[in-house]
Amino acid sequence: MASTAPSLFALFSSTAATTNLRRISTVRCGPRDNRGPLLKGRILSTEAIQAIQSLKRAYRTDPTDVPTHLLSRLIKSDLTAAFKELLRQDQCALAVKVFSTIQSEYGADLNMYAELVVALGRNGLSEEIDPLMGELEKQGGGIIQCEEGKGLLRLVKALIGARRKESTVRIYGMMKRSGWGSTYEVNEYMGRVLSKGLRRFGEVELADEIDEEIGRLFKGILVKPRV
Repeated sequence: MASTAPSLFALFSSTAATTNLRRISTVRCGPRDNRGPLLKGRILSTEAIQAIQSLKRAYRTDPTDVPTHLLSRLIKSDLTAAFKELLRQDQCALAVKVFSTIQSEYGADLNMYAELVVALGRNGLSEEIDPLMGELEKQGGGIIQCEEGKGLLRLVKALIGARRKESTVRIYGMMKRSGWGSTYEVNEYMGRVLSKGLRRFGEVELADEIDEEIGRLFKGILVKPRV
């Protein structure tokens, strides 16, 4: 039976594209409750901490009326830090709102998509991943540029780990349209990971297609995995 709860991505709201450039002081945000420690090197500005606290208070009162205008006051580095901190706290609904602001104002890289996919899967929200990949597909581009930065590999692994067949097939389609295997060479390790994942999902033809391309590029040394 379909859930009546609203999708996280249905909660996106438009945000004015303004940037606060004034100097800010920074403080380190330590662990609270039973959450894991803050990742090494992550620093949250005072304004980022205050924005996170305001978002959480508002969300507890009314999840449909979160003051996302607060996010437009933060510079990119603060938005990114707030996004990562909310993911660390498993506050996925709020992290999605911050992600939406980053995407609309600056553009989100594939590493951020991968981090969000991992968090959604970890919190039992895997059904929200396919709409996220649908939004990425609508935007187009970005796949080739992120190949070297390992963002694409992280995203593929995250999708496979979350058992999202539709999204894995979709990302492969985006890769092909971006020139993967034609304009630029297939990365062998990426190909193996993707082939194994697609084969696990029952997409044998697509997996065979990748295996053939890898075999062509690497002199046929690929050993075809067993189904």
